[in-house]
Amino acid sequence: MGAALHQCALPVSIRVGDVEEQTEPRRWSVVSRPGLAAVLLAASAVILFGIGTEFRAVKVWGYAPMAASLILAWTTADRSFARDLSVIAGALALISAISVEADISWTNILRMGIVLSAVVIGPFLVTRYWFKEKSIVYPRRHGQPWSKLEWGWLIFVVVVAWLVLPQYFFRTGVYLNWPAVTEWHEILRLFIGVNAVGLWDELFFICTVFALLRRHFDFWTANVLTTIIFVSFLWELGYRSIGPLLTIPFAVVQAVIFTKTKSLPYTVTVHLIFDAIVFLTIVPAHHPQALPIFIGV
Repeated sequence: MGAALHQCALPVSIRVGDVEEQTEPRRWSVVSRPGLAAVLLAASAVILFGIGTEFRAVKVWGYAPMAASLILAWTTADRSFARDLSVIAGALALISAISVEADISWTNILRMGIVLSAVVIGPFLVTRYWFKEKSIVYPRRHGQPWSKLEWGWLIFVVVVAWLVLPQYFFRTGVYLNWPAVTEWHEILRLFIGVNAVGLWDELFFICTVFALLRRHFDFWTANVLTTIIFVSFLWELGYRSIGPLLTIPFAVVQAVIFTKTKSLPYTVTVHLIFDAIVFLTIVPAHHPQALPIFIGV
């Protein structure tokens, strides 16, 4: 029984130029040493970005499960898994070195821009040119227009976001986690910041974290692990109180959309629609006389 839980298929590799592609990557059960290593890494994100945001003294303890996950990963026979998990861990460690709470000062914009760019570009370069693998890709689905169902989903997203997000932000007071902007340049920075982070979310959590975990676990295991990390980050960003009731299904669905549509632009569009309404909610939440476009708040 124990051996069966640890069994996985050997990968079949082909080479395209100097880049190796895994056509049948390993699939580990979550009840395995690699599975435990991935769970520990997700747990470290909960402490670093979630619990550690509320209790600063606890944050440093988030590095303990991260270190344990890497030790466990490198003691397995699957070196590909150990490398991919190390890439994710390194990126999370770098993000945890800064605060990702909403702050639109130029200093913070520069700091976050450098770090968040590094954890997208770095893993891509490492996996593509060091590991010689195309494990991180940005599919665009050239020549295939969006289907009626996909357009319909965008309309559904607009309606749901317009109805739900104002209720969440206004009634819980979490809008206070974002700055009260008054000047035009502050409003512009907030708008750009909200949408830039939304784009980054998809490039990092979906195209990097989810994609690397998906190589070694089934879809739902990789999705749940990514969601735990994603939602923990969003908690520090400002989506607190009952926020996870919204961010958990959102994160789960984004991975489904990315997998089904095989289109990063479409996945990003869905996210940016939400973020546009988040922006339109934050401004009037601070200034009730501005943009009275929501009902019931």
